[in-house]
Amino acid sequence: MNMSKVLIFILLFIPGISFARNDTARITGGSGKVPLWMLIVPPALVSYGIATRVSPALLHLDQRVDYQVLRNIGRKYPVDDYIQYVPYAGIYVPGLFGIKSEHNLIDKTLVLGASLMICTSSVQISKRLTGITRPDGSNHHSFPSGHTATAFLGAHISFREYRNSAPWIGITGYGFAMTTGILRIMNRKHWLSDVLAGAGIGIMSVELAYMMLPVYNKILKVNSFGIKNRQLAINPLIGKNGLGIGVIMVF
Repeated sequence: MNMSKVLIFILLFIPGISFARNDTARITGGSGKVPLWMLIVPPALVSYGIATRVSPALLHLDQRVDYQVLRNIGRKYPVDDYIQYVPYAGIYVPGLFGIKSEHNLIDKTLVLGASLMICTSSVQISKRLTGITRPDGSNHHSFPSGHTATAFLGAHISFREYRNSAPWIGITGYGFAMTTGILRIMNRKHWLSDVLAGAGIGIMSVELAYMMLPVYNKILKVNSFGIKNRQLAINPLIGKNGLGIGVIMVF
């Protein structure tokens, strides 16, 4: 990848990183200050992925990891196509058992929808800008890992919503997300740097969505009891080919 593409790619992410650092009060969503790692680790993961595109040493590490996979693992584990969605259960299911989340159902769904839009657009634009060949040579859309980004997105919302009432929910989600990333490497669909960057993008997408939540509430006139003078139906959609949000509003 040439330096002009690297510069464009960096510019896609730096505004969001800077905004997060300057607006920590708005990231809280009424649940206290954001842990420092949320502001450092995700940008660092994305930065590592970007640096790998121009660093011979990091590229060599990618290749060494793939060599070990090729040498020691002789089969595929397609379960990664499914477990990437498991963390999303942690967003809604705990509420059915009376576990209190930081936000109500509508707010959580707005955050989920916004996160998916940010994450999907970031991943797809990055894949087309970079044109990195997958380890198995199947195509040139390796960087970053969409599966990993999807999994960490769901896990991070679960963590943000239940970190005070039931932190094990988010921790479990992160476990499934990390497993998804590892399997993407084992299946030779992604390099190590793809997976690390995907994790960072998934988490950053969630943080940006929480920043934008007050804006969505103002536009839709959402309060803690629902939506004034409107009827709104929001349903998560999980299908064979992806994840989405269905929204119907009646004025």
